[in-house]
Amino acid sequence: MHYSTPGFPGEKNSGFDVLYHNMKHGQISTKELADFVRERATIEEAYSRSMTKLAKSASNYSQHGTFAPVWDVFKTSTEKLANCHLDLVRKLQELIKEVQKYGEEQVKSHKKTKEEVAGTLEAVQAIQSITQALQKSKENYNAKCVEQERLKKEGATQREIEKAAVKSKKATDTYKLYVEKYALAKADFEQKMTETAQKFQDIEQTHLIHIKEIIGSLSNAIKEIHLQIGQVHEEFINNMANTTVESLIQKFAESKGTGKERPAWEIPKNLCETSDTIWTGSPLQRSCLEIPWAEEPGRLQSMGDSQESSPTPQFKSINSSALSFLHRQTLTSIHDYWKNHSLH
Repeated sequence: MHYSTPGFPGEKNSGFDVLYHNMKHGQISTKELADFVRERATIEEAYSRSMTKLAKSASNYSQHGTFAPVWDVFKTSTEKLANCHLDLVRKLQELIKEVQKYGEEQVKSHKKTKEEVAGTLEAVQAIQSITQALQKSKENYNAKCVEQERLKKEGATQREIEKAAVKSKKATDTYKLYVEKYALAKADFEQKMTETAQKFQDIEQTHLIHIKEIIGSLSNAIKEIHLQIGQVHEEFINNMANTTVESLIQKFAESKGTGKERPAWEIPKNLCETSDTIWTGSPLQRSCLEIPWAEEPGRLQSMGDSQESSPTPQFKSINSSALSFLHRQTLTSIHDYWKNHSLH
């Protein structure tokens, strides 16, 4: 239904008031829409900060073990999600500025419209005033006519009847006057109200179109960010798919490995010679390895010849003792030990 149809003037000609306040409510709607978008931006900003904090916390998690590289995947994905929501905050802030600018223009437009429809407001007030006066004059006219007829039926005196007739004629003239005034006021009101109603309708259509455009911009901004978020999730899924168990173990081996070659342990042919012999090594590892039975080379040779294929437990023990000596940080104490024993 259009504002200019007969449905809006109304029985009490209050259509103008309804349409004018509806126009003013447009300003309220614009302000509330700006508040809504601002609240959404606040929520997105808080979420972005939380995601950034979460991404930083991933750097503080244990970087040891084979699972450590997975935290880098989580950190990268979470940072990208935080940036997506922060990007939405920027878009929403720009949208808020647009809504506020429109609100300011809307206030100016409504102020101008108020001045333009001032004549219609006067016409509305006039028709409302005349309508009330017409109704009162009609009631007075009916009352005087009824009174005159009652006196005639009751057989009142001629003086009383003539007096009632004068009052009835006066009421009739007043009633006719207000009927004529009402007709003129009604014509003026309908013309101005039709024009004003059309003006209000144009303003409201423009307002709704602009508001829908703003909401469309809001929807597109959210849609774009959701697409970006979807891409981040897809990238996360692909990264986790590429992060296989084998690759995690391989990275651990490459980063924590102590060398690709096996350590070569070379046992000197003669574990102990004279006390003046110096074992080639660091200054802290100099010593002379003297073993009591080392003075009997024939015995050691015979043990080696007889046990070449299957060493006896005794020979295993000897080898273990020799290796343990080689692994010590300082061998000086060993040299001193055997030196002291040899003196005794």
